[in-house]
Amino acid sequence: MSPALMRVLWVVVLLSAVRGAPLGTVTPPPVILEPVPSVPVPSEPVRVDSGADQNISIPIHTEQQQQQQQQQQVALDVDVMLTGELNPNHYPARRAAQVVLHHLNTRYGSPYWWGALRQVHKATAEALGDSGRKYSLEVTLQDQISGTKETCTAEVVFPGGPAGGPPQVTTSYEGKSEINTQAQEEALYNQYNTSQNLLSGHNLPDSYGHVAPGMEPFWHLGGVASSFVMLKESSENTLYNMAQVVSVTQLATENNQLRFNYDVLLHEMVSQEIIHWKLLASWSPQEGVKASQMELLPKCHHCEPPQEH
Repeated sequence: MSPALMRVLWVVVLLSAVRGAPLGTVTPPPVILEPVPSVPVPSEPVRVDSGADQNISIPIHTEQQQQQQQQQQVALDVDVMLTGELNPNHYPARRAAQVVLHHLNTRYGSPYWWGALRQVHKATAEALGDSGRKYSLEVTLQDQISGTKETCTAEVVFPGGPAGGPPQVTTSYEGKSEINTQAQEEALYNQYNTSQNLLSGHNLPDSYGHVAPGMEPFWHLGGVASSFVMLKESSENTLYNMAQVVSVTQLATENNQLRFNYDVLLHEMVSQEIIHWKLLASWSPQEGVKASQMELLPKCHHCEPPQEH
């Protein structure tokens, strides 16, 4: 046998011995798990680098938690900002003054008297703790029909706490001192109390800002009736105006009261939302305007704030 063949045979034998003769079992060392320290959850969304040019945001808080935080921040901002003397041209003062207007419309309004806010002269705010917040105001109101103006003082309290409720208003205003609309009101009442044809109308004003002269008293009446809703719905965070009477339909007279079904659009100026309400309004010269039924209708998706003319 050649020496080369002998070397090959020795290599084969050695490999077989190594593979066939196990050296024993090796036991791995035990793994000790150490506690992982807690990581605080960030209040802001975690931004994860995706490796591209954009980041992925992972929200940490639920929508309900975010809404609660926003409400708490709003409450904190109100407590910090709305105390002491206010700028009469800024929203906090004008929102409270608009509530005074709605209150006076519900008390003195008629087809021939419909108030508008013209100027806020002075305004202060006072925190009342859990009872809410009080605004003290000096304002000038103007009758939109006759153009007469009157200045008065008023206090508006927005109730606090979870129950809330409509604002409470007291004012020095003593009524329509400079104008007498009794004769006009009596004539209108007699005309429609005895008429065989019940009144109906739509779009007061129309898209051009026009109201037919014969329908103007019922546009005014719709504005006054809307003040009952706007007063009830008002808060420190709202500012309401009536945008349009969509429709008005006269009903049969009951208890010597002319009665009307109104569909109205209200413009909430802060959110820029147009809100649709249905009202059952009644009126007589002796009893004034009442809104006995108020119903919020489904959101008007195609409605837009009215254009200024």
